[in-house]
Amino acid sequence: MLLALDIGNTQTVVGLYEADRAEECRAADGLIEHWRLSTVHERTPDEVAVLLRSLLDSIDVAMEDDLTGVAVCSGVPQIRESVRMMVHRYFDFDPVVIEPGTRSGIPILYDNPREVGADRIANAVAAHHLYGGPAVVVDFGTTNNFDVISEAGEFMGGAIGPGIEVSLEAMVGRAAALGPVALTEPRNVIGKTTMESIQSGVIYGFVAQIDGMVTRFAKELAGEAVVIATGGLAHLIAPLSDTIQYVEPYLTLHGLWLVHGRNQ
Repeated sequence: MLLALDIGNTQTVVGLYEADRAEECRAADGLIEHWRLSTVHERTPDEVAVLLRSLLDSIDVAMEDDLTGVAVCSGVPQIRESVRMMVHRYFDFDPVVIEPGTRSGIPILYDNPREVGADRIANAVAAHHLYGGPAVVVDFGTTNNFDVISEAGEFMGGAIGPGIEVSLEAMVGRAAALGPVALTEPRNVIGKTTMESIQSGVIYGFVAQIDGMVTRFAKELAGEAVVIATGGLAHLIAPLSDTIQYVEPYLTLHGLWLVHGRNQ
């Protein structure tokens, strides 16, 4: 079995996969179990091992006996290295970590390919495998990442903006009169209370951002692109968007599964 870890600044998503068959599968095929955790940057390698073992024990999977691979993408160097050290200590194989030099199977057309986040590469690999191209991936996380993939399967670039929760926290934190706001769709676009007005501004504002950016990408691509949403808040924004066509909650994990297979 393969353990895939998508380690973000705020949350970590863990997926347990069949080790093989990634190239012939859809995103959810082969996914045995998944977990969403808070990212703790200070975790030591042994603490990572204890946490992962407890998750696997809950579904009767023996960590050392049943795992045959670990694939990692992370924008947090400290925890990424803790995971790498954990694998070296507890297993007799090396982890596949998406970083410069890792075979992804997708050309990167950034001016400096080393600047591209590992999660963006995983998303691009999975998006092209599942839907072809041109494609746009919208990843809702600490930042909102827009990744553009060409018809030929090249990572062309994209855009990065502040995430929904980060924007909301910053606004509420700087305005003394504003209290906590639940991220749910309000009754109307024209809010009738302060909370509804904030919900409208945040949610519909980001919907407009998504649709506006996708429209601009399409102009530069000289045609339409398939649009895939992923990340923790994709389920909230996608139904309100005019441009998002598919929601793939585990797109990054699927990319890790593919990259792991391409590095064996």
